[in-house]
Amino acid sequence: MRPRLDPFTLILLATIALASFFPARPPLAGWLDHAGVFAVAMLFFLHGAALSRDEVLNGAMHWRLHLVIVTLTFIVFPLLVLPVTLLAPALIPDDLAVGFLYLGVLPSAVSSSIAFTAMARGNVPAAICSAAASNVFGMMLTPFLLILLVSSSGGSFAVGEALRDIILQLLLPFAAGQALRPLIGGLLYRYKSLTGRYDQGVILLIVYTAFSQSVVGGLWEKLPLLAIFAAIALCGLLLAVVITLARLVSRRFGFSLADEAAVVFCGSKKSLASGLPMAKVLFAGNPGFGMIVLPIMCYNQIQILVGAVIARRYVSGPV
Repeated sequence: MRPRLDPFTLILLATIALASFFPARPPLAGWLDHAGVFAVAMLFFLHGAALSRDEVLNGAMHWRLHLVIVTLTFIVFPLLVLPVTLLAPALIPDDLAVGFLYLGVLPSAVSSSIAFTAMARGNVPAAICSAAASNVFGMMLTPFLLILLVSSSGGSFAVGEALRDIILQLLLPFAAGQALRPLIGGLLYRYKSLTGRYDQGVILLIVYTAFSQSVVGGLWEKLPLLAIFAAIALCGLLLAVVITLARLVSRRFGFSLADEAAVVFCGSKKSLASGLPMAKVLFAGNPGFGMIVLPIMCYNQIQILVGAVIARRYVSGPV
C-alpha cells in the first residue's frame, strides 16, 4: 500500500505557494500580524483551560525532559552548525555561514512547538513550560552564544520587551485559562476536535504570515539561487540530525511517547518570531543581512512541513 501525503501537509504546501505568489502586504500584513498575536494568546488560553492542575504541575516538574530540550537547543544545535563555517567561502558565502551560526543559537519556537505537540497528542504542559523557558532565557543567551561562535560583538536588544511579550502573550493567557477551567473545561472536552482544528489554523496563519514577510523582504530577488539550494539542503540535514538525536535520547531515558513528542518538537525547532527581530538589531547595517537571515527562513518552513508529517505519525503510534 502506497503511503498517502497527509491532507494537512498539502494545505501547508498550498499556504506556502499562496504566500509566494500572493504575499500579504500592508495593511493586510499588519492585520495578520495582530491576528497572529491574538491567535497565539488564545491557543495558550485554550490549553490552559483544557489542562488539569495536576497535568500542569507534572509538566513543570519534569526536569529531565526540560534538561534534554535545553541541551538540544543551546548546546547540541550550536555545535552542529559550527562545521558549516568550514564551507565558507569556498562553497557558501561568509554571510550565509554566519546565518547558520545565528540559527544555531536561537531559542525554540513557541507557538508552533505547542501546536505540533498538541497535534501529536504529546505532553502539552511540559512543552509549554519548555518552550516558554527557552524563549525567556534565549533572549539573553542568544547574543552571548553568538559572540562565542563568531568571536565578535553581538550588540544589544530589547530584553525587556521580549520578556513582556512572553508574559502577556503566553503565560497570562495560560493562567487565565487555568482560572476559568472549572467553568469552560467541560465544554472544551466535549468539543475537543474543534480545539485540534484551531491548533492547525494557528499553524497555517503563522506559516502564511512568516513566509509572506520573507517574500516581501526580497527572499527570491536578493539571494543567489545556489545559496538558496545550499541553505535548504543544510537546514534539512540539521533538522534530521536533531530530530534523530531527540528521539534516541528520549528513548534512552525511557520517556513516554507523549514526552518524546514534546522533546522532538521543542528541541528541534528554532524561533523565526524571535530570530528576525533580534537579527535586525544584532546585524544592523550589515549589507549581507538578507543572506544572514536566509537559514532562519528556510529552516522555519522546513520544520513546519516536517513537523506536520511527524505530528500525524505520532497519533498513529511510534515513528
